[in-house]
Amino acid sequence: MTNYEVNQAKPMQPLFALGRTLATPGALVVMQGMGISPLALLSRHQRGDWGDLGAEDKRSNEEALKLGSRVFSAYRFDTVRLWVITEADRSATTILLPEEY
Repeated sequence: MTNYEVNQAKPMQPLFALGRTLATPGALVVMQGMGISPLALLSRHQRGDWGDLGAEDKRSNEEALKLGSRVFSAYRFDTVRLWVITEADRSATTILLPEEY
């Protein structure tokens, strides 16, 4: 069992709406090739697990929840990074590779 699976044993409420969920072609290829669940990434993001962000970016996300700004998460899998971005108006959330931004 991974740490993520252990942490999910305690149900947590989502912190914000995702809106329409999207993924770029590159992100889809990477997730499929590495067996990464897009739903698991979206769940982590929506519940405030911002992944591999520094303290300042994590604080920015906490402020974004209060002010209605864009929310950003970054997750590393071996040498690959995936970003998850929710728009400020909560109309859409996109999973993408950094080079697709």
